[in-house]
Amino acid sequence: MSSKNIKLVIEYNGTNYSGWQSQEGPHTIQDEIQRAIFKITGIEINLTAAGRTDAGVHALGQVANFHIDHRLEPERYKDAINNYLADDILIKSSCEVPPEFNSRKDAIFRRYRYLISPQKSSIYRHLRWHQPHPVIFERLQEAAGLVAGVHDFSSFCVTSSLKENNHCQIEFSRWFKFGPLLVFEIRGNRFLHGMVRSLVGSMINLALENQDKNSRNLTLPGFKNMLSSQSKDRAVFTAPPHGLYLVGVGYPKDETK
Repeated sequence: MSSKNIKLVIEYNGTNYSGWQSQEGPHTIQDEIQRAIFKITGIEINLTAAGRTDAGVHALGQVANFHIDHRLEPERYKDAINNYLADDILIKSSCEVPPEFNSRKDAIFRRYRYLISPQKSSIYRHLRWHQPHPVIFERLQEAAGLVAGVHDFSSFCVTSSLKENNHCQIEFSRWFKFGPLLVFEIRGNRFLHGMVRSLVGSMINLALENQDKNSRNLTLPGFKNMLSSQSKDRAVFTAPPHGLYLVGVGYPKDETK
């Protein structure tokens, strides 16, 4: 046998987990999948993911890979792992990739979606943000248009996660209406920790139809200034995690959009 590099495409409901990344104590997606692989192979592996989603965040197309020296055929990992997972985690596909493939470093884009509903729901309460206050949709669209391009997103990142370079290239950023739902879609080459939720929270705040004159409300010029490298302002409006989805990850020669 020789070592194989296995790529997994994963879907999960993040409600009952403390995020993707393995850590002391809390229940994580990474731990659950690694435990399943150990039960199948008797080998401890380390999964590398394209994005480390936070607690409560969901995924439709998370990508992860691991190296293993085992006789099981790559395509059979999907069903084998699913046998040992709870219903809120699903391996959608498994295949062998070149030894040098790294799901995080090789990704050329990541796509996220955020769902907001003005209506309360007992069924969907963990799958979208209930935000009952009316917003001006045109203002949301205008703010989203400002996000596209290359910007320093330091103002929209968790402070402890700031890096030397906090620039991201955003290919598209836009809002849609889908029935009563407000849907935000964004795709870029990289995302900082907490960036999408901070952007969503800030855009909703500045688009509120009836703004509270006694509170600190964001304006479009203020939002634009926060996208500037010279800005020292920080986003103070962060959308909750349960409305956020990692939709997909793209790689060179990958037809997935």
